[in-house]
Amino acid sequence: MKISVVIPVYNENETILDVIQAVKKVHLPLIQEIEIVVVDDFSTDGTTELLQSISDNESQKIFYHEKNQGKGAALKTGFKHCTGDIIVIQDADLEYDPNEYPTLIDPILNGNADVVYGSRFIGSGPHRVHYFWHYVGNKWLTTFSNMFTNINLTDMETCYKVFKKEVIDSITIKENRFGIEPEITAKIARGNWRIYEVGISYYGRDYSEGKKIGWKDGLRALYVILKYGIIR
Repeated sequence: MKISVVIPVYNENETILDVIQAVKKVHLPLIQEIEIVVVDDFSTDGTTELLQSISDNESQKIFYHEKNQGKGAALKTGFKHCTGDIIVIQDADLEYDPNEYPTLIDPILNGNADVVYGSRFIGSGPHRVHYFWHYVGNKWLTTFSNMFTNINLTDMETCYKVFKKEVIDSITIKENRFGIEPEITAKIARGNWRIYEVGISYYGRDYSEGKKIGWKDGLRALYVILKYGIIR
């Protein structure tokens, strides 16, 4: 059994190497190999140079966009180069802890799930107390998405989404930026895949620490929910 960890990165020179090392150190007894696929979305803060300074080999693949396109575009590039049986999305900051991979992949390994979402709003793990309106926005977008997908997620916008490879291979992704979250959710729900949620910890950042998502991305998410909720 092999897993592929896809890491889209844009201007994360202070954290990207730590994230890669954390992924490499994860202990997964039933997994023979962890493949790391990093996609640099035209960083301008020295991230590119850092990535170029580390080895690029069979278990660690690094790809570079020639212009900034967004998280969705970086994930599309990464998915194309994944060879694992299970695919995990990992952000390039330190908000999400790779040590939670065993919890995330367990429903798939047990034969119960095809897709697993790591929810920041359930479970007993530590959560940084942070922006109230971000919390409200996330909950509202999740509820609005659920209305169209007819599933009962608690955290549609979470980074931690885990898939069997055949799930990702069955989806054609259109969104290039943060709209990929509701798009993937809508298309997975329509495909009748078995979806599970598990509680995760969350070490959120503020904007001074590099957080990038903003209110415009929330408006785009609304549009994407409507678009893929109506289009069949």
